[in-house]
Amino acid sequence: MSDSVELSTVDLRILRLLQNDARISNKDLAAEVGVAPSTCLDRVNRLRELGVITAQRAEVDAAKLGRPLEALLFVQVRPHRRALVDSFVEHLLALPEVRAVYHLTGPDDFLAHVATASATELQRLVLDELTARDEVARVHTNLVFQHWSGGPLLPPG
Repeated sequence: MSDSVELSTVDLRILRLLQNDARISNKDLAAEVGVAPSTCLDRVNRLRELGVITAQRAEVDAAKLGRPLEALLFVQVRPHRRALVDSFVEHLLALPEVRAVYHLTGPDDFLAHVATASATELQRLVLDELTARDEVARVHTNLVFQHWSGGPLLPPG
């Protein structure tokens, strides 16, 4: 069963524009896609109600907030059971250094993107918040030198 929804060409144009600039005014968005502002607002609200648009947020530069060291932490948990998975994810998401968490297949169970003030803080995070937990079997750390974000995500075809 698919969770996808039917989207018109206008909906797709709205999504493309909002993904590139979520601060665009409804008036400007409507003008760009060629519909009335009220129609545009109705379409955006429908996309939110359908769960196509899930959030609007500001992207921040971690270094400018005093966290210049970013890393990807590959974590293996044992045993890999729902109760442990759920509580582990809750724990990760409560840590202020964590930017994103992914549940994976393969040898590692989780990938956590983190940003810390220093290598010492990264070490504290790994030792005190991850490997100190009974369910954590292994943590593999990769430093991030640089990252880029992809463009708008639109349906295939």
